[in-house]
Amino acid sequence: MVVGTLQVEIYIPGSNSLKAKRKVMKALIQRLRDRFNASVAEVDANNLWQRATLGIAVANEDSRFANTILSKVINTIENDGNVQVLDYQISIG
Repeated sequence: MVVGTLQVEIYIPGSNSLKAKRKVMKALIQRLRDRFNASVAEVDANNLWQRATLGIAVANEDSRFANTILSKVINTIENDGNVQVLDYQISIG
């Protein structure tokens, strides 16, 4: 079994409070969970209004498939109009 992980640093330009950030992040996290059947959690920058770090994990038998899924996750986040991807790291192991 192969586990692929993705760490994504996100900027939320429209957020002016933690409540606004939570609304955007909750919707994004749920969409990623539903669409990709991945484990998703906010793992850092919890107290910053306009920043977030997501940790995403998928498990599969094929490392190429896990990498493909995580690449699609990045594309989905980048195409979300409410957030901007600042940086990301994919690790397959």
